Amino acid sequence: MTDAVLYDAREDGIAILTINRPEQRNCLSRDVREGLREAWARFEADDAMRIAILTGSGDKAFCAGGDLKEMVETGMKVPPRDMFPLPYDSIELSKPTIAAVNGHAMAGGWMIAQACDLCVASTNAKFAITEVKVGRGSPWAAPLIHMIPQRIFMEIVLTGKPITAERAYEIGLVNRLTEPGGALDAAIELAREVLEGAPLSVKAARETVMLSTEMGRGAALQAARAAHELAYNSDDAQEGPRAFAEKRKPAWKGY
Repeated sequence: MTDAVLYDAREDGIAILTINRPEQRNCLSRDVREGLREAWARFEADDAMRIAILTGSGDKAFCAGGDLKEMVETGMKVPPRDMFPLPYDSIELSKPTIAAVNGHAMAGGWMIAQACDLCVASTNAKFAITEVKVGRGSPWAAPLIHMIPQRIFMEIVLTGKPITAERAYEIGLVNRLTEPGGALDAAIELAREVLEGAPLSVKAARETVMLSTEMGRGAALQAARAAHELAYNSDDAQEGPRAFAEKRKPAWKGY
């Protein structure tokens, strides 16, 4: 692993990925992109890791976006489809993820925070899709229509102006707010809440949310039933009700 991205595999099943270029505002330079690609692959391959948190070093920037100097030097036009390691897009992941935004999330920084399933932000964070300010594009923002209202989406991409963490929470982009310096701790707390659930049920629940954004009502219901078959037929489906009846914490097996 490169030191551009730190990887912490915790004993509680939480993997923490930290973009470690605070002097560059954690921008998505080549070494950061390569580090993220490696870290996501490591997380997906490790069955002991059940959820990941993505954050940035320091308290000023979660990620300032793409490396504009690199774009100038290379004369980049349309970025290659796999240039940025995006969870569930250019990176294949089957487990939940949380963005812990501890500072500015601009352009590509918004992009990688948006790609995660959940988002926690400190009150000193700001979010912006600034591509119109530098003549670039933001096609990756298209899924935002499933997260925030259309007119708010429109204003964000047309003006390029930043919004506060409080505003991001109001419109539904952010799940939880925390005081400055507390984003990672709040994300860990949220991750632990997810981990309290039965692994197969959590996996099926996540799949249901995602397929529901892609399908009409009838098709989504049918696909969701199929996604939950494994959970219903697992040992954990018997363990959960049994533990409830016996007034104890369930011992999940994940099968």
